[in-house]
Order: sequence, then C-alpha cells, then structure tokens
Amino acid sequence: MALPFFAIVSGLALLVWSADRFVEGSASVARHYGMPPLLIGMVIVGFGTSAPEMVVSALSAAQGNPGIALGNAYGSNITNIALILGVTALISPIAVHSQVLRKELPILAAMTALAAGQLWDGSITRLDALVLLLVFVGQMSWTIRQGLRRRPDPLADEIEQELVVHALPVSRSFLWLVTGLLLLIASSRMLVWGAVEVAHRLGVSDLIIGLTIVAIGTSLPELASSVIAARKGEHDIAIGNIIGSNLFNTLAVVGIAGSISPMTVGPEVFSRDLMVMTVLTLSLFVFGWGFRGPGRINRWEGGALLFTYLGYNAYLASEIVLK
Repeated sequence: MALPFFAIVSGLALLVWSADRFVEGSASVARHYGMPPLLIGMVIVGFGTSAPEMVVSALSAAQGNPGIALGNAYGSNITNIALILGVTALISPIAVHSQVLRKELPILAAMTALAAGQLWDGSITRLDALVLLLVFVGQMSWTIRQGLRRRPDPLADEIEQELVVHALPVSRSFLWLVTGLLLLIASSRMLVWGAVEVAHRLGVSDLIIGLTIVAIGTSLPELASSVIAARKGEHDIAIGNIIGSNLFNTLAVVGIAGSISPMTVGPEVFSRDLMVMTVLTLSLFVFGWGFRGPGRINRWEGGALLFTYLGYNAYLASEIVLK
C-alpha cells in the first residue's frame, strides 16, 4: 500500500508543478507571437489549467477506468466552485467586472444542463462524446472571436499585467512548455496508477477516488492561481480560471474520455454528483451575474460554498465507511 500512496503524493506534486510550468511557458510563447491578452487568458491559460484533468481522464479511460475519468471531470467542477471559489472569497470577496465572463456564466449553466441530459440514462456513449467535442469546438470558436475583438475589458487588463510581470525569453518559454507537457503526462500516469491501486486495495470504487483524491489533485493549479489572483485584486482572473476550467472539464475532458471508452455509471452519479455540480453551477451564475448590480461573491457566500463542499465530501466518506 505504501508504493501506491507514494505514487499519488509524488504524482500530485509533480502534476501541480508541471501544469504551472506548462501554463507559464505556453502563455509566454503566445505573447511573444502577438496573441491578444484576453485570448491568452481565455484559451491558453484555460486549456493549461485543465490539462491535468484532460490527461488524467484520457489515461483513465484508455486503461479501462471510466469511473476515475468521469469522477475527475465532475469532481473537479465541484471542487473548483465549492472549494476554490469558497476559499478565495473568504480570503478576498470576488467582484466580477468582465463582460466576457458575464457572457460565459449562462453558457456554463447551459453546458451543465447538456451534461445532465446526456447522463440521464446512466451512460456516455461515443455519440454523446462527439456532441460534447463539437459543442466544445463551437465554444472555442466563440471565445476566440471574443478575444480577437480587442475591446477594452478588465480581464484583458489583468492578464496583460500578469504577462508583463512573468515575461520570459522565447527559449525559456519553449523549454517550460515542452518540459511541463512531458512531466504532466508522466505525473498523470503515476497518479492514475496509484489511485487505481488504492481503490482496489481498499475496496472503494474508482468513481469515489476520481471524485475526491484525483479531483482535488488536478484542481490544485486552479486553487493556487485563483487565491494568488484574488490577493492581488485580480478578481476577474480568479473567477475566469474557474469558469474556463469547468467549461473544459464538462465538454473537452468528458468528451475525450468518452470518445476513447464509452462510460456506463450507476444512478448515483446523476442523482448525487451531477446534481451537486448543477446546483453549484447555478449558484455561481446567480452570484457572478449580479442581477441587482455588479456580480460579486462575498465572504458569506464563499462560506456557504465551502460548507457545501465539506458536506458533500462528508457524505462520500460516509458511503465508504458504510460499505
């Protein structure tokens, strides 16, 4: 049992480090080639912070562990909103100024509804996966058009400041990009192997492991970047990380995993996990949209999100104990 736990811990540590290097390198390369800051933040950084979920879920599906693949995607979405935004809002209340992010909030809610419709019958077929990937391509096309318009937006200003502060030479940018990607794949393999071994030896389902240990681990890059951004007053980056990551997880991560290996799951995934994800997504929409003024997640709302996360994981833990 010691070796699988070591693989999980070391895999998670390497995963977080390599994901950070990959995001930093890819964003810097994009800046060197003249990509607009808003496009870097919405596409490059969004893809980079979701790269751990993509690689882990793809490897899990390819190795015949669909529970980890789907649990990782949905569990990461739950962790992103409830844990990461909850903790971030407790540290510094989050204000949403970006009009681009306000447009993406209802899109995220709609994509969550699409996921619920597909999982109603307890399976993700290859056709379902293809639909998710096609919708993802459409979403990315819309995002790219938004980024290329070069209209003034608070999110673009915050990203531009970060790019200037973390500017790298071209050679080092490519070095971090390639090194980060290679280590990301290697650390993901370690994490998946360790998670599967622990699940089998403890008699816990792959799904539970994916929803908890793996989901938390692959969400650590978002946690670090959101907390740091909030402490700097870059609130739109903090919430933009979460919206972008959840869109990638819902569409691309599940779509890639489902296209590799169709997934059949128990009814509890829809009634428990997907419903929690849906409620949290709707709450994010209500808080972030700001129907009575600018969108804002205050400390009370952050506390409620964090309490929901703790309650959800306590429920999962009770199911493990009862078994």
